[in-house]
Amino acid sequence: MCVASAPPGADPNAGVPPEELKRVEAARARSANETAYSQLHGTKPQTLAYSLNDSPAGLAAWIVEKFRTWSDSGGDVEKHFTKDELLTNITIYWATETGPSSVRLYYENRRDPGLQSRVKAPFACAVFPFEMFAIAPRQWVEASYNLVQYTVMPRGGHFAAMEEPQLLVEDVRKFFRGLR
Repeated sequence: MCVASAPPGADPNAGVPPEELKRVEAARARSANETAYSQLHGTKPQTLAYSLNDSPAGLAAWIVEKFRTWSDSGGDVEKHFTKDELLTNITIYWATETGPSSVRLYYENRRDPGLQSRVKAPFACAVFPFEMFAIAPRQWVEASYNLVQYTVMPRGGHFAAMEEPQLLVEDVRKFFRGLR
């Protein structure tokens, strides 16, 4: 998930290839009804935190709904994830009580503008076509990161490590080979 905004200037889309702009617009369209969670996480994290820690059914509903809508599954969550994988993920959150800290990150990111500075370490971006939120054109990513690798994947969504593990592993290996 490569989070990057358009660089400052007159026209943020100048020089961006049309296929990259299409990916950005497709992500915006998919995420149009998927951003309320971020507003809640970023402004009222404790309200949701208590709820996620209070009810395993509520936690399961919250997590599975995200898997259903943020994956490359066309709304059929079991297209890419087994019930066992989903329940394992939910159980880890439940047993470790990490629902609250996973929510709080959004609040902290809004409060610390220093997190928005340019990343100087070598950076790779894997663009999965069904990622809901962070499909940024290459030049936007280059303005925020020391980008050394930008890979457009053929399939996958927000949960790429579970959906398309082989594609992700190959990309990570390629990135680190280049740093040797």
